[in-house]
Amino acid sequence: MVQSARSRTALTLYTTADGIQCHRTRLVLAAKGVSYERVLVDPARPPEDLLELNPYGTTPTLVDRDLTLYNTAVVCEYLDERYPHPPLMPIDPLSRARLRLATVRIELDWLPEIDTIRAGGRPADAARKRLREHLLASLPLFKASRFFLNPEMSLTDCLVAPVVWRLPWLGVDLGRDGKPILDYGERLFASQGYARSMTAEEKAMRP
Repeated sequence: MVQSARSRTALTLYTTADGIQCHRTRLVLAAKGVSYERVLVDPARPPEDLLELNPYGTTPTLVDRDLTLYNTAVVCEYLDERYPHPPLMPIDPLSRARLRLATVRIELDWLPEIDTIRAGGRPADAARKRLREHLLASLPLFKASRFFLNPEMSLTDCLVAPVVWRLPWLGVDLGRDGKPILDYGERLFASQGYARSMTAEEKAMRP
């Protein structure tokens, strides 16, 4: 019998094993050093307790005692405010707005291409080309600071890093021009928090 999420006392995250938005949320939790219960969800067969909590049955879904949150941005911003150390957004409103806008652009421009690649078939090759072009067009943002548009790790990095991690698995080769992006990725991948954020399926995406 599945334990009802409402009866759990620990922070609970409903997550898929390999979704980028779920990985993004797990990376926020890892960066904060927060302990939580991870419930792996098959998107094709969401469990009944998830459907009771979230009418859309989507992941990630976060349960914190009597509070249930869904929509990745809502979940990640809640975690950043609920666990303020280390902060994952800058103090000044202008920098926060720039990072939020960059996140929206990534969700609108990059993630649909990844979905198309994962679906396979003839459209996947064109999507690989477009994703490569999107990433290379963003080189100035990777070069602007140690992290993506910011001197410290931010919530936006928690989305960008899972994308960069998946590039070999998706068959996207950035070539020599993409070295700053690959170097950026390696800085994040080397952290213990990044390793903790991954599922076995995500770890298997790279040798």
